[in-house]
Amino acid sequence: MAKKTVADVDVKGKKVLMRVDFNVPLDGSKITDDRRIAQALPTIKSVIERGGRLILMSHLGRPKGGPEPKYSLKPVASRLSELLGKDVKFANDCIGPEVEQLANSLKDGDVLLLENLRFHKGEEKNDPQFSAQLAGLGDVYVNDAFGTAHREHASTFGVPQLMQGKPRVIGFLIQKELKFLGEAVSNPKRPFVAILGGAKVSDKINVIEQLLTKADTLLIGGAMAYTFFLAQGKEVGKSLVERDKVELAKGLLARASGKIKLPIDNVISDQMTDDAKTSIVEGNIPADKEGFDIGPKTREAYKAEIAKAKTIIWNGPMGVFEKKPFAEGTRAVAQAVADATAKNGAVSIIGGGDSAAAVEQMHLADKVSHVSTGGGASLEFLENGHFSTIDILD
Repeated sequence: MAKKTVADVDVKGKKVLMRVDFNVPLDGSKITDDRRIAQALPTIKSVIERGGRLILMSHLGRPKGGPEPKYSLKPVASRLSELLGKDVKFANDCIGPEVEQLANSLKDGDVLLLENLRFHKGEEKNDPQFSAQLAGLGDVYVNDAFGTAHREHASTFGVPQLMQGKPRVIGFLIQKELKFLGEAVSNPKRPFVAILGGAKVSDKINVIEQLLTKADTLLIGGAMAYTFFLAQGKEVGKSLVERDKVELAKGLLARASGKIKLPIDNVISDQMTDDAKTSIVEGNIPADKEGFDIGPKTREAYKAEIAKAKTIIWNGPMGVFEKKPFAEGTRAVAQAVADATAKNGAVSIIGGGDSAAAVEQMHLADKVSHVSTGGGASLEFLENGHFSTIDILD
């Protein structure tokens, strides 16, 4: 369903209440990666350059239901000021008389960042009174936080519900996510190859079930492969598995009619360190060893599948790529996805989280079509094809 964007609203002189995702990693008060702030800039600039009075709201980290100085958004206000080349005002709370006063004193083109939404329990509980206080700040509502769009919190759900009758739209970041993920789900160019990795089958059961009806091939890596190995009656040694999901994995394999491809060989070791001694094994993994990455034969087989693809979705690494001896599988897949995009014109979507971290680390993020800004959100979108928080917008 087509959604109006911030570009469709005359924002001049209006207070624009925008949900952004400024959940950035911090080392003390130093931001170690400002990508999430940078990604919000096109929407922010669109509002302030057209004379809107911008009020930004976000969460950061997981405070325990009250203010925690280490989760303050104050460092974000400083960094945003630098990136915009203009002063960004900061509110020491996100609701209350002082915040209302700051919001009402904004002039055209001004920016105000509210303190961490999760300093109030009402945010995650979608509390009506908390929502009402936030909603009262704005004349226009914009959601540009894809990373939290799958959660019905006050700032993503309660607030836009209460702002009915006022413009309620998406920002450019969410527009881009909906374009890539939406088309991949509803109308993929074929062959459509999905690559799923990471530790747990349980995190991805619903996505696997959805993708079995849509994708032509599913390539499985990461520790979740070992739960499928158990379902096939193979020995997995000390590998990370979910024994309670073996029957489920059996059912998926039975229904997949050959669509699911599992590793042919694995990189194994007795320790997960940067100087671990490794070996390659096909079939059973010895009792004293653990699987940590896909092996060379699997890499070649997966590269061949990816090379044929016209649509690629990748969510979850192929191994413990943070450790040097177990990074080759993820690197090979990342390079194959980049090559398919450049040489084959494939639409390639990296589904946030660890996969996004991997392509960034390997300097391939600009060689794929789209890197999603939400790990859990992109998985949930692939599963359901929509979000209630977006459904209620204009």
